[in-house]
Amino acid sequence: MDNVFVYIEIEKSTVAEVSQELLTKGRKLADELGVQLHAVVAGTDIKGKVENQILPYGVDKLFVFDGEGLFPYTSAPHTDILVKLFKDEKPQICLMGATVIGRDLGPRVSSSLHSGLTADCTQLEIGDYEDKKNKKVYKNLLYQIRPAFGGNIVATIVNPDCRPQMATVRSGVMQREVLDENYKGEVVYPDVADYVSELSYVVKVIDRHIEAAKHNLKGAPIVVAGGYGMGSKENFDLLFKLAKELHGEVGASRAAVDAGFADNDRQIGQTGVTVHPKVYFACGISGQIQHISGMQDSGIIISVNNDPDAPINKIADYVITGTVEEVLPKLIKYYKQNSK
Repeated sequence: MDNVFVYIEIEKSTVAEVSQELLTKGRKLADELGVQLHAVVAGTDIKGKVENQILPYGVDKLFVFDGEGLFPYTSAPHTDILVKLFKDEKPQICLMGATVIGRDLGPRVSSSLHSGLTADCTQLEIGDYEDKKNKKVYKNLLYQIRPAFGGNIVATIVNPDCRPQMATVRSGVMQREVLDENYKGEVVYPDVADYVSELSYVVKVIDRHIEAAKHNLKGAPIVVAGGYGMGSKENFDLLFKLAKELHGEVGASRAAVDAGFADNDRQIGQTGVTVHPKVYFACGISGQIQHISGMQDSGIIISVNNDPDAPINKIADYVITGTVEEVLPKLIKYYKQNSK
């Protein structure tokens, strides 16, 4: 009762990184609330293969649903499992990845349980809420924080009355950290037939095609990112040359992607990838909140901008004032001469 739940995504028997990131955050929320952290995973032939990827993150109880038809993911069986499980366990919080699966499953579960759901959260905190109209104070609610109205404001959303409080979070937003490799949590293996109706297996996946990522933007220690201020796709090539010398990856703001300077999968920000590199070069990027939300936790931020008053400069550790055409060739030349 009133525990924190995390829905675990898997690919065959490999746990998704976003789920492990949410387990890390879920453990902290559970500790703050004084409750347990529970997790649920569903798949085919996963018994004995996923437990050691989940329990070390501080999971007190893991529900493993292992049965035919649960992988590849289809909506109905997983919805049946979570709806019945949550009716039985009555958690106060449920966290999911803001992935293709999470964005499909989350609304189905929240609708069935008449619960709220906040998508694409960038922060999750515990706090109180005062309903001044009804003169009522709610304690220990989940603050579901996310950019809203096109990123022009940061909204804090609360769900005072309905449970569970549900939120989805994109991969890379939370930090992943193992609590204890030998953490002793309870593992239970419920009978899938008690949870899933036979009618729920009516949809079957005939074929799946998965393409390997073209780059490792999310995991790169150095990211060289460009914005609309790069001016052209030709100028964007300077970023690739700089990234090559630094052994880093190239990212882009939404404005740069919309202008055709870079591919969509390189977009960093609210509607793109969230990164945590050791060094982040922001070249020709103004620094709108939509972009900052995806890179503000970088170790060192270096801004290259011809506008000394650009918003990005307020969070930058170092600011180089000048045009990208002037500054980037000098950086490339320097690193080419001095990099090992």
